[in-house]
Amino acid sequence: MNSHVRLVAMTALVLALGGCAATQTMIAKKDLDVQARTSTAIFVDPVPKERRTIYVDVKSGVMEFDRRRFKQFVVEQFTVANDNGYRVVDDPDQAQFLMVVYVLNLEKASPTAAQVALNQGYQGGAIAAGAIAGAAVSHTWAGAGVGGLVGGAAELISGAAVKDVTYMLVSDVQIQEKAPKGVLVRKDTRIDTKVSDAGAARQTSSEVSMRKEYRTRIVTTANKANLELPEAEELMFKKTAYAMAGFF
Repeated sequence: MNSHVRLVAMTALVLALGGCAATQTMIAKKDLDVQARTSTAIFVDPVPKERRTIYVDVKSGVMEFDRRRFKQFVVEQFTVANDNGYRVVDDPDQAQFLMVVYVLNLEKASPTAAQVALNQGYQGGAIAAGAIAGAAVSHTWAGAGVGGLVGGAAELISGAAVKDVTYMLVSDVQIQEKAPKGVLVRKDTRIDTKVSDAGAARQTSSEVSMRKEYRTRIVTTANKANLELPEAEELMFKKTAYAMAGFF
């Protein structure tokens, strides 16, 4: 009888503590919090107003990512919100600046995974989304599937789940700027490829370009209790686009 009473008491205590924790989560995380952070600041050279033109290209291998909608927000930042007189043009040859955006991730994540992605810096399209996710998993969620990040821990209260959910958007940004007349930009590239377990091959190349390059990564996170992606997507896109326009 005493053992039964103790078991009932312990169960009641666990449920009470679980209920308190879940209630605290709902209160503390009731409002959507979206943050955009940049791995390295970019400062493009100032140019006369007539040359403040930019060509925007958005690429992604993420099925859930709406490229067209995101590009609309980026263009809007230059045409409406940006007060520096920049114009988005359709001809890359006529643009003073080319901005290529590659989105690697848009998925649930932990805050630690987002920090890992930010610390990695610009990777371009060379690393697939699953590879980045797998690297972040090793720092955060043991047992999670490779290539997938699980955000938040569920707390059960009377059959209702309360989750502290974080979504992460990882964007690599490359900006190319036309160099002034008489200036040539030399670009050296080295690619190391594993051929087999016995060794690897290295490919090097050098080229002369008329454009200077800037590269950075933007990691945008959205956090809220029981957050669903459609609720956070628009604000995540807006804040990411705002950060990109801020380079100019």
